[in-house]
Amino acid sequence: MLRRALPARPEARRILLGTLLSAIGRGLTLPFLFIYLTNVRGLTDNQAGLVIGWFGAVTLALSPLGGTLIDRFGARRVVLPCLVVEAVGTGSLALVDSLGMAFAVSTLIAVGGSALWSGQTTILASLTGDGERQRVFGLQFALLNLGIGVGGLISGAVVDIARPVTFQAIYLLDALSYLTPALILLTLPHVGHRLTQASAAGTGKSAGGYLAVLRDRPFRRLVIFGLVLTTCGYAQIEVGFAAYSVRVVEVTPRVVAWALAANTVMIVLSQLLMIRRMEGRSRTRALAAVGAVFATAWLVLGMAGLVGTGNALVAAFGVVACSAIFGFGETMLSPVMPALTNALATDELRGRYNAMSSMIFGISGIIGPVTAGPLLGAAHGRLWVAFVVGGCLAASVLALSLRRLLTPAQDGRLTPTREPEPAVT
Repeated sequence: MLRRALPARPEARRILLGTLLSAIGRGLTLPFLFIYLTNVRGLTDNQAGLVIGWFGAVTLALSPLGGTLIDRFGARRVVLPCLVVEAVGTGSLALVDSLGMAFAVSTLIAVGGSALWSGQTTILASLTGDGERQRVFGLQFALLNLGIGVGGLISGAVVDIARPVTFQAIYLLDALSYLTPALILLTLPHVGHRLTQASAAGTGKSAGGYLAVLRDRPFRRLVIFGLVLTTCGYAQIEVGFAAYSVRVVEVTPRVVAWALAANTVMIVLSQLLMIRRMEGRSRTRALAAVGAVFATAWLVLGMAGLVGTGNALVAAFGVVACSAIFGFGETMLSPVMPALTNALATDELRGRYNAMSSMIFGISGIIGPVTAGPLLGAAHGRLWVAFVVGGCLAASVLALSLRRLLTPAQDGRLTPTREPEPAVT
């Protein structure tokens, strides 16, 4: 299955290797920023929350500009400097000693990260044909989670709040990890340039920037689906899931950590199988299934809340099972969403399409936590469960309504024959 999921072109395989190596670095630091800023650097909880929130806001604000620059100058000229800026910013976290410096470093990291995902997705899409993109994007997601999991295990065994140098070390290692995909891209001089040399010949979508993207009715429906699904899904993990598990189900934070580990294990073990199972099947039905799976995960968590301290073992199992089921849904979403986005995109606007797709997570990341707090405080969390379950099922309906707007090829119902390798521009 791994051999089948690998892209045909060696350049794309090397890009995926860079994804894995940089993800290990990301995993070293991902769980610890809040703890580092508060317990090690002395910021208050509110100050650390503002710094992290500022990072998200700046990233979201700059993402549209990133997509425009990718289309205008090519992903290579955007991704390479962004990786360097991200490395400098992440390394600078090791030196943070005040609130002002924390905001400055957070801004620098946000500038670097604002175009990375859309730029790297655009490069990978340019190196793969329609028939293999879904498999490759699924493999990319599996490698990303594998790397983060490995990095988390390493840092969990190393970091010590009593020794700030351990945190400084992992941030410096994370910074070095961002240089790995940059070095790989530098060894591929013909990869990542502008995709359109013949825009004058253009299609109807070749002009108009983001207005043209928004006029694409199928993509607009896909964006609405993504916003509803991620607001009631991904955006609830950090706040809603953790808070409900600890306050309502009354499990310990250690059980929450086990649940997140179960999520990663589920993704790594089942992603390649799901790639194979979904080949030649309707993408919109797969997206609808994701909404149903996410809703099932939240229902399991809700039932764990009903059990509560009456049976601590069953309650803990419910929390872990919720996260694992959620991970299974992710294995269907991760290959389909970017594959469908790039099936709808034109080369002239591919950077903007991918930037707008990545913005879905940024927008929902703001809406989700804001809605979770009040809902968790009402009716012993039951209102929150009803909201996220209903939202995920509504996303399923939106996905099914998208099917009639797509051609069979865009929907993945036709298994494309193996295409000649796209020319490198």
